[in-house]
Amino acid sequence: MRSINFDAPDAELSFWPDLIAQQDCESYYQQLLSGTRWRQDTITIFGKTLDLPRLQAWYGDKGMTYSYSGLTLTPEPWTPVLLAIKKVVEHTCHSSFNSVLLNLYRDGNDSNGWHSDDETELGEHPVIASLSLGQERRFRLKHKEARSRGIQPLSLDLPSGSLLVMSGSTQRCWQHCLPKTSRTVLPRINLTFRNVIHGPSQMPAL
Repeated sequence: MRSINFDAPDAELSFWPDLIAQQDCESYYQQLLSGTRWRQDTITIFGKTLDLPRLQAWYGDKGMTYSYSGLTLTPEPWTPVLLAIKKVVEHTCHSSFNSVLLNLYRDGNDSNGWHSDDETELGEHPVIASLSLGQERRFRLKHKEARSRGIQPLSLDLPSGSLLVMSGSTQRCWQHCLPKTSRTVLPRINLTFRNVIHGPSQMPAL
């Protein structure tokens, strides 16, 4: 299966719109929805403690601890369904991963604000493989120097079973988000596979 490659400056973006067959998508979705140890985490911003606008979970190899905004995520051990999905993703993008962040967006009010996955423990040019299951949602990207260089933002609808791989200079030069929507939408599970190479980080959560 061939990927769609986007022509964007300072970025390497590859997209497989239907990597996972729909019957497998439903099976994976149901297993993850019921079998994941979801967390409702909070962060403190400007002295206020807020719930993250989504549920999340961190799985991976032993010792792959992740820290940001005063929050530390200790990995749960890999489950059979996560290992099965990881195998497909690794084969597709020719990369290996030792951890995955799962996000559960319960409805249109759940979101993920503008950020980059550019923590030092991910290395200089991290490969972030983002797999979507469940409700299709719109994903946005913008260049960090968009105003000065006149670079247009990108928008991409991520259907169930799709895989978006962001590599090269993407995290250094671009930000991305999953905005809220006023539409009535069903839940969505997103898995972002990554390879932690050293130390905890201080990445922004919103």
